[in-house]
Amino acid sequence: MVSEHSDAAGDTAALALKILVAGGFGVGKTTLVGAVSEIRPLRTEELLSQAGQLVDDTDGVDQKVTTTVAMDFGRITIRSGLSLYLFGTPGQDRFWFLWDELSQGALGAVVLADTRRLEDCFPAVDYFEHRRIPFVVAVNCFAGARAYGAHDVSRALDLDRGTPVVLCDARDRDSGKEVLIRLVEYAGRMHTARLLDSVG
Repeated sequence: MVSEHSDAAGDTAALALKILVAGGFGVGKTTLVGAVSEIRPLRTEELLSQAGQLVDDTDGVDQKVTTTVAMDFGRITIRSGLSLYLFGTPGQDRFWFLWDELSQGALGAVVLADTRRLEDCFPAVDYFEHRRIPFVVAVNCFAGARAYGAHDVSRALDLDRGTPVVLCDARDRDSGKEVLIRLVEYAGRMHTARLLDSVG
């Protein structure tokens, strides 16, 4: 989603871009959206139920008591005239039918990863690669988790060459903002290259 509107002074067009925040269950998507949003974020979290224990793998996230059932939404102004609308996707596969709707018009996506459960972000990586939606992998550095470098994570996920991998703390606004800036820069390069290919 790319939309333009006049700013308060009414003399320059402001750009709003749609960004998805995806990844496995319990990786920190809601936390990231909440940390960077300049508005009170919309959350659709529900308590984990006993029935959900049969389908939700909580290994490694034993303290998690809620789950996103539709989406998270937030907004951040990157600089004057450029805002990002953030849509956090639900992590469990039973909610993946929502991803097609949420991804309509997205400039790109952040795939959050937890190195303790790296395989949980494979579906998101596959989803965006197959749909040619530019994305960055943001490794959420949890306390007590073994540290891996960006190159190691890129190899483990078998990412396409050039796909950025960044380390972050989803709780920290500045860290999250840096991830989003990297995504916007990368997606801009990808979209420009595709445009040039189409007219070349």
